[in-house]
Amino acid sequence: MICTISLGIAYFIRYNFDITDLNLIFFSRTALVIAIINVIVFFNVKSYTGIIRYTSAQDTFRILFAVVLSAAAGFVINISITAFWNYQLTSNIIVVIYGLVSFVLLITYRILVKYFFTYVKNLNLDKMRVIIYGAGEAGIATKRTFDHDNRINKNIIAFVDDDLRKVGKTIDGVRILDARELKSLIAKKEVDELIFGSFSIPIEVKNDIVDACLEHDVVVLNIPPSNVWIDGKLQSSQIQNLNIEDLLNRKTIEIDVEGIKSQIKNKRILITGAAGSIGSEIVRQLLKFEPSLIILNDQSETALHDLYLELEESSQNYNYHAAVGDVRDIRRMEHIFETYKPHFVYHAAAYKHVPLMEDNPCEAIKTNVMGTKVIADLSIKFGVRKFVMISTDKAVNPTNIMGASKRIAEIYVQSLNNTLSNPSYIFSNGLSYINDLNIKPITKFITTRFGNVLGSNGSVIPRFKQQIEKGGPVTVTHPEITRYFMTIPEACRLVLEAGNMGKGGEIFIFDMGKSVKIVELAKKMIRLAGLIPNQDIKIQYSGLRPGEKLFEELLNDNENTMPTHHHKIMIGKVREYIFNDVEQHIYKLINCAKANDNRQVVVLMKELVQEYKSNNSIYEELDNADEEKQYPV
Repeated sequence: MICTISLGIAYFIRYNFDITDLNLIFFSRTALVIAIINVIVFFNVKSYTGIIRYTSAQDTFRILFAVVLSAAAGFVINISITAFWNYQLTSNIIVVIYGLVSFVLLITYRILVKYFFTYVKNLNLDKMRVIIYGAGEAGIATKRTFDHDNRINKNIIAFVDDDLRKVGKTIDGVRILDARELKSLIAKKEVDELIFGSFSIPIEVKNDIVDACLEHDVVVLNIPPSNVWIDGKLQSSQIQNLNIEDLLNRKTIEIDVEGIKSQIKNKRILITGAAGSIGSEIVRQLLKFEPSLIILNDQSETALHDLYLELEESSQNYNYHAAVGDVRDIRRMEHIFETYKPHFVYHAAAYKHVPLMEDNPCEAIKTNVMGTKVIADLSIKFGVRKFVMISTDKAVNPTNIMGASKRIAEIYVQSLNNTLSNPSYIFSNGLSYINDLNIKPITKFITTRFGNVLGSNGSVIPRFKQQIEKGGPVTVTHPEITRYFMTIPEACRLVLEAGNMGKGGEIFIFDMGKSVKIVELAKKMIRLAGLIPNQDIKIQYSGLRPGEKLFEELLNDNENTMPTHHHKIMIGKVREYIFNDVEQHIYKLINCAKANDNRQVVVLMKELVQEYKSNNSIYEELDNADEEKQYPV
């Protein structure tokens, strides 16, 4: 119908709106031919299949193509009739005018329908006033996602952007404002929701904006990365509340990619605890450096199976093998070393939950100390080049079993490394084969020490999320408790960098940024969920758990640091121990642990780690005993 009307308008324009001489028979024939041509063209181009109220630039190009095709067909038919029958169906000028008019009317019709639906949708007076931060591709996709979803009760009142070239312009009729005006809009309560529609907002700016929004009860939403959009399109269901992790993230850490690759490429790597939060991320990052084989070791069959399936889906040209086994099982571990002969070991296997280990000291020693000793000793025996151990800030001035056990593991690998450089040392208790075979030890032992990681299994943030989803209460142990936080990818990048730069014997300490007050973290998470702390969701204080500190440290009072070439990594200058004494003491510890003598295990731990003072624990009484045995330095 529009094409027929366009043809009539073309005749009007051609004859200067004087149609007294118009031959209706000729016009009818031409209209019939044009109609037939357009039916054929539109059917093949599929221009009729688009939903009109969702018209986009792609539909416009499709219509333009159809109009050009139909006009070209009109020319061909007109010329053919003139050539063979010396008869002109219509003037070629009319065909040109018809093409222009039909294109305009077809597009105008669709735009009017689209804006009519938008107008009707916006008649609801209760719509939420929404601002989108970012006027780029992602921001525009966000706006159009809401336009296409009738269930969404939102009205986009403005974009804001820090690109001054865009300020003052409009997108789909929505004005772009200067990002510097955002806080005043929020303060005037002219905004109900803010959506971050950009992936390049500096974390400091994002935190500043979120604080202003939460102060004035503005709901903050976020769009997911474009790689998880469904079929390349953003869905309204994917636009959700901002995660606290997005506010605790820091700038991407730069590492020596080429240096790491030169060490890792075509090498065999063993990762213990590979199915855990840190171990699995180390696996993902190591794959980028093209190792010849990654041996995935963990005692958790299900978690290891899940990781294996993930790797099968995401990587194709890499070789990896899952080796189920407990690091405490020396025969199983020796079989793994003998079979695969790894060049590098990343030792992430450990028990990490403070309250659980406070109740199970013997198990902490068996895994965190004996397990480390097993892997370290086998690394020497099978010529591993570098052994990188993952430690924790809880090993500094430990107040709990878990932290003290990790400190003992640090002491063992550091003193072992220092002893390997002494050729006169005679290894005992299973290590004498090195001298017997006249093999020069090549293993370099490196320790990395950092604090809590965001989103790790059993950490505070996933727990808070679960409590908020259930309607509360959110439990915080103490109103003054603080913690350092780091993202899992960030921590693992630093682990790889430290492993690359380490020469042996170092304890690398990572820059954890500023400590975070846990109660403030809980309040922010509640507000980000669109709720009010202590009104919608209660915050309860449960008291410090056994062995828990109010704050964590990265160095004790007698330690200091040296800088490295990487500004995020320092070398801790810690107390050094004589390996013979440490080894003998650890054998006693392991024997007591195997006998399940918890009390004696803790006594021996306190003798070796003299700064270990129990806190809120049944073992505090041991700190009041006689002076502990002094160890040579």
